[in-house]
Amino acid sequence: MPEHATGTLPHDFPFDPAHGYDLPRLLEVGAPAGPRDFAAFWRQRYESARRIDPAPEVGPPEAEMDGTVVRPVSYTSTDGYRIGGWLTTPADGRITQGCVVTHGYGGREAPAPWQPVPGAATIWPCLRGLGSRSLLPGIPPDSAGHVLHGIAARERYVLGGCAADVWCAATALLRLVPAAAERLTYLGTSFGGGIGALALPWDDRFHAAGLTVPTFGNHPLRVTLPCTGSGESVRTRHAADPSVLDVLAYFDAATAAGHIRIPVHVGAALFDPSVPPPGQFAVHNALAGPRELFVLRAGHFDHPGGPAETAELEAAQRAFLAGKG
Repeated sequence: MPEHATGTLPHDFPFDPAHGYDLPRLLEVGAPAGPRDFAAFWRQRYESARRIDPAPEVGPPEAEMDGTVVRPVSYTSTDGYRIGGWLTTPADGRITQGCVVTHGYGGREAPAPWQPVPGAATIWPCLRGLGSRSLLPGIPPDSAGHVLHGIAARERYVLGGCAADVWCAATALLRLVPAAAERLTYLGTSFGGGIGALALPWDDRFHAAGLTVPTFGNHPLRVTLPCTGSGESVRTRHAADPSVLDVLAYFDAATAAGHIRIPVHVGAALFDPSVPPPGQFAVHNALAGPRELFVLRAGHFDHPGGPAETAELEAAQRAFLAGKG
């Protein structure tokens, strides 16, 4: 863990991206208890998603990158949506584990094969409505609109569908590459980190995970903290309609983290204009199983040493997943 204890960096934002929290205070941020039927709600959604035949389809190789072969892939998720993305497999054919990798709210235009453990067969879905391969009519592709889609009702909120896309991606991967079931892991950043926290507790096929600057943690606190990311849309919506927290309570990544018992590596930032750090640390602090924390100086913000810090984080994640996946 880096020695940085505070999140102070020069910036031009009209608010403090550290929100006045130092590391000791961040490590004390808790998680909402959640509704009584939180677990039942999510287990029902998971069971429904597992009954779906994803009917995965894989296209011919598009490229070879970092010792992996890249192919287009698509599969069916809930609501009949067809989700697109990529499948990467080791060029030498030797598969040691599987991985589902999701993306931030910027979507994904290509896989990043260096991120998972070497030897992993990996599926890289563009979750519903995001990224060029999963654009869908009626779902806003921008983060400000996407995060509010269906927010008036827990059954229709888009985040629940995105979690289902993760479960169906795992089913598709295991259908296409049965050897991936031996050690199935998950990697998610920002939006994907929060969705991972929501999806992982209910799916016992996963063995370990890495969550980087995860969002959606501790909504009651988040709606009090200005930011430049999707949380600002939610904060604005909450100001106009405080009852939105009744739905958000079912989609709190920190509450969900309290149900995760597999090993999880978390990269959380002290300074982050897009995802308020207290929410990130709330996810880490609530984890019920083995956990490892990598403290980043900053997230969603270019700063000196940033690329080296990212490389160090990704190396730590790979080691964690290789050793505990």
